[in-house]
Amino acid sequence: MGRKNKKTGGSFIKQAVILAAASMIVRLLGFAYRVPLTNMIGDEGNGIYAAGYYIYTFFLILSSSGLPAAISKMISEKAAVGEYKNANKIFRVSLFVAGTLGLIGTAVMFFGAEWLAELIGSPRSVYTLVSLAPTIFICAIMSVYRGWFQGLNTTVPTAVSQVVEQIFNAFFSIFLAWLLIGYGIEWGAAGGTMGTGIGAFAGLIAIVIFSLVAKKYYKEMFSEDKGGYAVEEARKIAARLFKTTVPIITGTAIFSMTNIIDMKMVMSRLAASGAFTSQQADILYGQLTGKYVTLTTLPVSISTALATAVLPNIAASVVMRDKKAVKAKVNTSLRLTMTISIPAAIGMGALANQILNLLFPSYPEGGELLAIGAISIIFLALYQIETGILQGMGHVYRPALNALIGAAIKIPLNYVLIVIPEINVKGAVISTIGCYVAASLLNMYALKKAADIKYDFVSIIIKPLIASLVMGVGCLSLYKLMYKALPSNSICTILAILAAIVIFVVVLALLKGFKREDLILLPMGGKMISILEKFRLID
Repeated sequence: MGRKNKKTGGSFIKQAVILAAASMIVRLLGFAYRVPLTNMIGDEGNGIYAAGYYIYTFFLILSSSGLPAAISKMISEKAAVGEYKNANKIFRVSLFVAGTLGLIGTAVMFFGAEWLAELIGSPRSVYTLVSLAPTIFICAIMSVYRGWFQGLNTTVPTAVSQVVEQIFNAFFSIFLAWLLIGYGIEWGAAGGTMGTGIGAFAGLIAIVIFSLVAKKYYKEMFSEDKGGYAVEEARKIAARLFKTTVPIITGTAIFSMTNIIDMKMVMSRLAASGAFTSQQADILYGQLTGKYVTLTTLPVSISTALATAVLPNIAASVVMRDKKAVKAKVNTSLRLTMTISIPAAIGMGALANQILNLLFPSYPEGGELLAIGAISIIFLALYQIETGILQGMGHVYRPALNALIGAAIKIPLNYVLIVIPEINVKGAVISTIGCYVAASLLNMYALKKAADIKYDFVSIIIKPLIASLVMGVGCLSLYKLMYKALPSNSICTILAILAAIVIFVVVLALLKGFKREDLILLPMGGKMISILEKFRLID
C-alpha cells in the first residue's frame, strides 16, 4: 500500500474507474427504488421527501461532507513522504472530531425537526427529518474511514461500502414506504427516507470490516516508515483538519443551501404568482427534485468519483513538486469528465420525455424540465472535477468563493423567473444552469492560474461536443422512425439510448478524439488502442 502511494503516476484513473463503477451501480440501484417509490408516493410525496432530504443533506455537509476529501489529502501528503505514523494519527484524531460533529448534527436535527419543517414551509416533512437524523452520525464516522483509504490510494473499500449502503437503502426504502403509505402520503415519504439510515449503517459495517482485514497492509506500511520526524500533536492535527475541511464544506454547503433556497422560493414564488395551489406547488417541486435532479446527477456521479480520486493524487504530486504530473492529471481528468458529461447532457435533453415515460409511467410529467436543464450536467461535472483538482493543489478557498458567486446569480433569477406562471418551476432549472456556468468558468480560470496550464480545448470540449450533437440528432431521429414501426416507448427508448452510445463512440473515434495517454490508464485500454490503431483513428 505504501509503495503504491509513492508511484501515483496514472493510478488515480484506475482508482477513479473503480469508484465511478461503484457510483454508477449506486445510481442504478437508486433508480431501481426511486422509480417504484415515485410511482407509490407520486410527485406530491416526492416534494415532501425532498424537503426533508435537503435539510438532512445540509446538516450532513456541515458535519462530515468535507472530511473524506480533507482526510485523504492530509494522509496522502504524509504517505508520500513516508510519515505513516502521522498518517495513522490523522485518522484517529479525525474519528474523534467526526464523531463529535455527527452527534451534534443528529441532536439538532432530531430535536429541532418540527421547527425546521415549519421554517422551510413544509410541515409534513417533519417525519422525514426525524427518521434521517441518526444517519448524520453514522455517515460522519463512515466518512473518516473512506478518507483514510482514499488517502492511501485505494478506493475499493469506499466503492464496496457505497454499493452495500445503496442495496440496503433501496430495499428498506421501498419496503418501509409501502408499509407506511397507508397512514398518509407524508408517512410514505418518511418510510422512503428511513432506508437511508439503514443503508448507511450497513455501509459503515462493510468499511469497518475492510479496515480489520487490512491490518496486514498496515504493518507493511509502517515497516516502510522513514522515521526521524516528530509525530504531530492531536490539537495541531485537529486545527489543520478544520483549516482544510471548512473551505471544502463551505463550497459544498453553498450549493446545498441553494437547494434549500430553491425549495423555499419555489413554494413562495409559485404562491405569489396566484396560479398554483399549495398541492400543485408540491407536485411541481416533486418533478424538479424527484425527476430532474435525480436524473441529471446520474452522469455527474462519475465526475464526483474522478474528483475524489484525483484530489489525494494531485496533493501527493504537489508535495513531491512534480509539476509535469500535475499538468498531465489535470488535462486527463478534464478530458474524461467532458467525454462523459457532454454526451450525457445532449442525449438526456434529446430524449427527455421518452426517458420519463420509460421510468415513471404512472407520473411521466416533467420532460420539459429535463430537456431544458440537461445542459447543467456539463457545468456541474466541470465544477466538481475542477474543485477536486484545486483542493488537491491546496487552493481550497477558491472553489467555495466561486460557488458563492454562482449562488448569488441563482437567487435573483429564481425570484424573477419562478413567479411567471408560464415559466414556473422551470425558472429554478434556468437559474441552476446560470449558477453552475458561472462557478465552473471561474474555477477554470483559477485552475489555469494555479497550475500554469494550457488547456487542450479541442480534445476536452470541441470534439466531444461535435460527436454529442451528431449523437443527439441521430438517436432522436432513430427513436421516431422506430416508434412508427413499433409504437412502444419503452423498447424504442432503450434501443435509441444504446444506439446513442454507439453513434457517439464511432463519431468521436472518427474525429480522433480518443487520447492514447488516457486510454492506456483504463481497463482494457490497450485493446481499445489496438482497435483504433488498426483503423488509424488515434495519433
